[in-house]
Amino acid sequence: MKYNIRGQHILVTDALREYVEKKLNRLEKYFEEPSASETNVTLSVTKGRHVIEVTIPLASVMLRAEERSEDMYASIDLVVDKLERQIRKHKTKINSKFRKGNGIRAMFTDEGSAVRVIEEEEDYELVRTKRFLLKPMDVEEAILQMNMVGHSFYMFANSDTKEVNVVYRRSDGRYGLLEAD
Repeated sequence: MKYNIRGQHILVTDALREYVEKKLNRLEKYFEEPSASETNVTLSVTKGRHVIEVTIPLASVMLRAEERSEDMYASIDLVVDKLERQIRKHKTKINSKFRKGNGIRAMFTDEGSAVRVIEEEEDYELVRTKRFLLKPMDVEEAILQMNMVGHSFYMFANSDTKEVNVVYRRSDGRYGLLEAD
């Protein structure tokens, strides 16, 4: 892997750079081929907290983790552990989904798993499908309809743009509008 290591409000010493590279190289055992893109690592210190952010762009997924602690070396250890868990979880999902074909799972090796993976798969169970006629209306009327039915969002056909839009109630009590590109 190639690394782009930079510091914000901290000098990235050779020892720190070597430690980051050594720890992140542990992740290579999970991949068939090394990542062709650069792994971005940002080290920073804010209010006495040592923060590390790591982004690893892969073909099918973007791995990203951030950790903060009182010690930069501890933060590095924590972020590598977090990335390792993400990779194993993603690998488990892909392997269970594509058991019969090779598909995307060829990107991950099976022999690199030093730790037994417990099924951490999330179940995205669809429990209801609802169909309804989209009545053309303006945004204000859609907000009124949403409030009348007591929902936090409302889908409607926008009479101004002739597009399907969604209005929603924001956490600050105001409203938002989702439009498709």
